[in-house]
Amino acid sequence: MTTPVWDPEQYLRFADERTRPLRDLLARVPAVPHEPAATVLDIGCGPGNSTAVLRERWPGARITGIDNSAEMLATARTTGEPTAGYLLADAGTYDPADAKPDLIVSNATLQWIDGHIGLLPRWAAALEPGGVIAFQVPGNFGSPSHTALAELRRSPRWRRAVGEDTARAGVHEPGEYLQALADAGCTADVWETTYSTLLTGPDPVLEWVKGTALRPVLTRLTDPADRDAFLAEYGALLREAYPAGPHGTVFPFRRIFAVAVRKG
Repeated sequence: MTTPVWDPEQYLRFADERTRPLRDLLARVPAVPHEPAATVLDIGCGPGNSTAVLRERWPGARITGIDNSAEMLATARTTGEPTAGYLLADAGTYDPADAKPDLIVSNATLQWIDGHIGLLPRWAAALEPGGVIAFQVPGNFGSPSHTALAELRRSPRWRRAVGEDTARAGVHEPGEYLQALADAGCTADVWETTYSTLLTGPDPVLEWVKGTALRPVLTRLTDPADRDAFLAEYGALLREAYPAGPHGTVFPFRRIFAVAVRKG
């Protein structure tokens, strides 16, 4: 899987829409140990929009944002949540045990990590007793935004330039996360929601995926002409799949949520 070069400005074009699932997730998080001075990890913090929401909920906590993109962390330290600490590290290999966290939050990150369900026992073991894991991931890999992209990548014109590998490692179904968290010694609440988001402006779905699913492709398309041609083809497919209406373009977006409390 290609490691994408992230663009914080593009990602934050839809900051409110991307942050809403996090707020819904945190609304289900119970009190965590050592409040108000809890230790909170934001694994995959990106440009700090998620870290800022954590600061609203836990103003006195010691919060550390973790991400593998120096560009994202630079934005997080300045315009994201400047009062938090930040660490450049890969979410797939980072071990939270030394931090002794009361809460581990991951907002739309695990889908990038192959085999990420195997991280949950390690995260649970790192928690203080009564500590919490809370994460949410997109569950729309079977939607046209992703299937059209995969088909285009497999096409004769683009197969060599951008590769046939999937843009993301993918996610599991809610029941699989529930079982994994229970096996890890947690009491878990797992659910899913489909948001119907109204996007406006020209090619709004294309602009949305430019900040996320399309990043590995854009990273490979170093020639501007090739990039423009690929975006033109993909944009046409998205306009057909998500036609504009009188008030904008309706973009259904399925999300999978989990909140797990370590027993003991």
